[in-house]
Amino acid sequence: MLSFYQSFIAVDRMSACTLNRLQYLVCVVLGLGWFSFAPAEDWPQWRGVNRDAAITDTNITDQFSDQILPRRWKVDIGAGYSGPTVAAGRVYVTDRGLPDSENEIERVLCFDAKDGQLIWKHQYDSVYQIGYRAGPRAAVTVHEGKAISVGAMGHLFCFDAATGDILWQHDLANEYGVRMPIWGIAGSPLVVSGLVIQIAAGQNDQCVMAFDLNTGERKWHSIDERAGYSSPIVIEQAGQKVVVCYTGESVSGLDPETGNVHWRVDYPPRNMPIGVPTPAVEGNKIFVSSFYDGSLLIEFDSKSLSAKRLWHRVGIDEKNTDALHCMISGPLIKGDFVYGVDSYGELRCLDLKTGDRVWESDQAVKRSRWATIHTIQHGHNEIMLNDQGHLILASLTPEGYKEFDRAALIKPTKLQLNRRDGVVWSHPAIADGLVYARSDTELVCASIRKEDHAR
Repeated sequence: MLSFYQSFIAVDRMSACTLNRLQYLVCVVLGLGWFSFAPAEDWPQWRGVNRDAAITDTNITDQFSDQILPRRWKVDIGAGYSGPTVAAGRVYVTDRGLPDSENEIERVLCFDAKDGQLIWKHQYDSVYQIGYRAGPRAAVTVHEGKAISVGAMGHLFCFDAATGDILWQHDLANEYGVRMPIWGIAGSPLVVSGLVIQIAAGQNDQCVMAFDLNTGERKWHSIDERAGYSSPIVIEQAGQKVVVCYTGESVSGLDPETGNVHWRVDYPPRNMPIGVPTPAVEGNKIFVSSFYDGSLLIEFDSKSLSAKRLWHRVGIDEKNTDALHCMISGPLIKGDFVYGVDSYGELRCLDLKTGDRVWESDQAVKRSRWATIHTIQHGHNEIMLNDQGHLILASLTPEGYKEFDRAALIKPTKLQLNRRDGVVWSHPAIADGLVYARSDTELVCASIRKEDHAR
């Protein structure tokens, strides 16, 4: 069996760790390793600490002890796409209610991370008028003791994260005249500068909105465009925080405190807005991809609040693609290369400078329309969950795809897409060496710590 983590975790990923300056100085003075004092990481929002699907935990196994990952616990839940969130010993997820429910409802659920016991839940009426009615899409965001959720029809809640008490709420569709995307509201709430920023699909310059984290008061609204399904992220540009929003028509950089648009790069849809993946960022490059509209590379200026398109490549159609036509899977930039899953499940490596294809592989997931792999970077290697429910230990390099091991984590279900084998479309969470994943019927927790996979 090949060793999975022979290389140490790259220093440029330390921003995801919560080491403070004092701990760092102690490490340097005493000649200790970077991670001597590193606390366990939470997964407090969509795609982890920095929304970049990266972890720094050094206690991750390099091989599995069995072909099926032994579960710490599992609980029955209803359908939905929202990935689990893990913070302060609690796991959050949203669903459409259990199958025997007679009412059209959505639920926000909070479980104990140790044993899966339900801590609190909140449910509310939500009549779906959208496609893919399986359940809510967005992950819960946990910040400073608050848990923020948004449902597929735009029900935005801020809860006390420990008790589930409602602190404030908004019905985005009824309050602000949302132009509801065909698959509903999908972007996860982002907290920055004391504001909850939501891609809300409102009309009349209300595609993006910001609400006071403590009071729920709306502070600003911005961008007169149709919404997509991607979640906003934060970058550092010219010494300032900039919120990057990938909407249904562009990629824009916004001032988080005012909503003013610093820069905008057109990315109009050829068919319908279908941008799902979160933008990938490395250095001053932003890479986005869409099922119908191919790939776009943006360069933002490090000294001024401006940005420009470097290239845009798109194929003839969804089967005859160029560069990457991602559907659900988020792309990853490593150095001078981009890795991602194309429209029918082909894993590809691109040259970041040009978009030219370096290699392709069909080993990680079965080929099918909208085939999905969620990729989490861990040092120089990757942890991947494919839509068949397999957790994969692998390495993505310009030389190719190298798989070290895989094990079954969760069984696919057919409610979201009635394929022969079913699908798992929700993004997993990894916190303190435990992986959390959900389907349309269950939420599971399994260990990927070294000590639990010794042979």
